Amino acid sequence: MTDPARPFLKWAGGKRSLATEIIALFPRSIRTYYEPFVGGGATFFTLAATHKKFENAVLNDYNSELMNVYKCVRDFPDELLEQVTRLAVSKDVYMRLREKKPEDFSPVRRAARTLFLNKTCFNGLYRVNKSGIFNVMWGDYKNPTVADPENIRACSEALGHVKILAKDYADAVKSAGPEDVVYFDPPYVEVSRTANFTSYTSSGFSLDAQKKLAECFHDLVLRGVAVVASNSDTPIVRELYDGWELHEVKARRSINSKASARGPVGELIIVGRRSQ
Repeated sequence: MTDPARPFLKWAGGKRSLATEIIALFPRSIRTYYEPFVGGGATFFTLAATHKKFENAVLNDYNSELMNVYKCVRDFPDELLEQVTRLAVSKDVYMRLREKKPEDFSPVRRAARTLFLNKTCFNGLYRVNKSGIFNVMWGDYKNPTVADPENIRACSEALGHVKILAKDYADAVKSAGPEDVVYFDPPYVEVSRTANFTSYTSSGFSLDAQKKLAECFHDLVLRGVAVVASNSDTPIVRELYDGWELHEVKARRSINSKASARGPVGELIIVGRRSQ
């Protein structure tokens, strides 16, 4: 029996440790599941393996390189695996690929590049500069697994009938309505200056963007959509989502460059339902 699909990428703020808690807050029956900030997809892949079935799914992220990988995993898993296996895991190969422009490659080779950089860079962090160029340092791992063939194929199957987008989150959820679920997992409100990792796209995610997201959350609930969101447990987030159902959780974060600064941190899971 094939193991359930699991995330094929490392991702800052990934939800593997919290996915089950998050999904427990979803309605039992889901017509279309929307995840507009999909990232590594831990919540989606966990949902796909649970008893909470959905008829359709829409996965989105503004990061077009990320979503190209999703499309290639879905549509061309064997070709993607072939391209990845051609890449020797070394710092020299890493630096050469890092300096290349994504548009220089075909979609599948482009996805192989992103997957390789993600699995061999420091902490699996996806970060780009203002020009949109990947700029994370080499991770120096002993034997990193860039792509697990069995899991890539399982992910391809899980994504088989999923709509994959690369646009603004608000556009991605425009068609959501009653019986649908939207799960927002945006770049978090900054807890401190050293915890600001909102540059996974070149535009970042400002406080003003957080306010607009909270407005979108509210509007979706008024339309009858079940909406769940994750964010940092900060006064700003509590103010933005005042009146909604707040669940306090702890999640381990390992993205800080200082090992002493890693560990469980407070987060909020926000739930919005029409009855509230």
